[in-house]
Amino acid sequence: MPKTILQKVDACMHRYQLLAMTWCCAFAVSAIYYHQPLLPQMAGTFGVSLGNGSWIATITQLGYALGLLLFVPLADRIEPRTLAARTISVNALALLACAFAPSFTWLLIGCAVVGMTAITAQIIIPTMVSASAPAAQGKVIGSLLGGLSAGLLLARMLSGYGGAEFGWHAIFAVAAALNGVMLFMVWRTLPVLHPQASVSYAGLLKSMVTMLREEPLIRLASASGFLMFAAFSALWASLASMLSQPPYHFNPAAIGAFGFVGLVGLFASKKIGMLVDRFGAERTIIYGCSLIALAYVFVALCGLSLVWLVVGMALMDVGNRAGLVANQSRIFATHPEARNRTNTIFMVSYFLGGAAGAALGGYSAHVDGWHGLAFVGIALTAIAGVMNWVAQASYGLKVLKG
Repeated sequence: MPKTILQKVDACMHRYQLLAMTWCCAFAVSAIYYHQPLLPQMAGTFGVSLGNGSWIATITQLGYALGLLLFVPLADRIEPRTLAARTISVNALALLACAFAPSFTWLLIGCAVVGMTAITAQIIIPTMVSASAPAAQGKVIGSLLGGLSAGLLLARMLSGYGGAEFGWHAIFAVAAALNGVMLFMVWRTLPVLHPQASVSYAGLLKSMVTMLREEPLIRLASASGFLMFAAFSALWASLASMLSQPPYHFNPAAIGAFGFVGLVGLFASKKIGMLVDRFGAERTIIYGCSLIALAYVFVALCGLSLVWLVVGMALMDVGNRAGLVANQSRIFATHPEARNRTNTIFMVSYFLGGAAGAALGGYSAHVDGWHGLAFVGIALTAIAGVMNWVAQASYGLKVLKG
């Protein structure tokens, strides 16, 4: 077969793999967001307050961070496709356990396991990056993170509309069934990579501590991700409780409709990845922080009209996506032979930020409504932006890039 034809076949297969894995990222991450439009309904089922119901979001995010720390590094020792298949299977069982939880305590335990095993996207992303040409890695990351945006949209739409019609139990059961689809796609499509690490599991964990201590860029990206996702989660974790109360009285379907705003991030992700390839991650981070801070200015105005909330959410989605694509691009450049571990360091910090943001958002919304949320969001992103600017000014991009 002529070489040009082989190149076209390889390119076609890679596009198919990328599309399939993008959707798998969407299915995987959706598991930690199904609850967001349903928090008032879930809290009501077990007779707990909206404030205590917000623990569902916090526990799920903490579980995700723990799963990243414990399981994702194993992809440097265990063949990633096999590891992904195992996490998908356990996640399906955990979602079913949530659907049939007999008490609020058991629901929280189920949510913790759902979070811990919803980490398949963070196995897929380093695997696909390793299988891609260096010049196209930003584009690949952008496409896969577009899948994460689609997952947020899928979760909020499905749970919002389906929850209003059939109840939250049915949503968790459907989510478990979607994991079956994801399992088939991953097993058939995810590239087979032979792990390069021969160290023990304890050695893998210890090596991450060493990387974090010795790499300024990893520390900077992890701190940036923590703060930016904390700002993002502060709004989304509080949105359902805010909109279900006076003067709005929205039901889960109406709250889920706000997930359509995620289409902005979905369409922007691939372009953001291309911009990172062209202009660099550092500049993109600053722009992302600026967008999130501006978004919270509009959130503060939404007491006048919910139009401002929609505008703010759209800007926030793009800003958070810019930060995620740019931070992961510079994380993956530090240790190509250990991308699962460097990704673990970053994503653990990222979702710890999500848990912290959910807790801060719930408290600030309870104390001072939309204005309280805006204050927390602007403060978090301002710290992230200033930290990146100072790091660049003090050390220079050459040092930060290792």
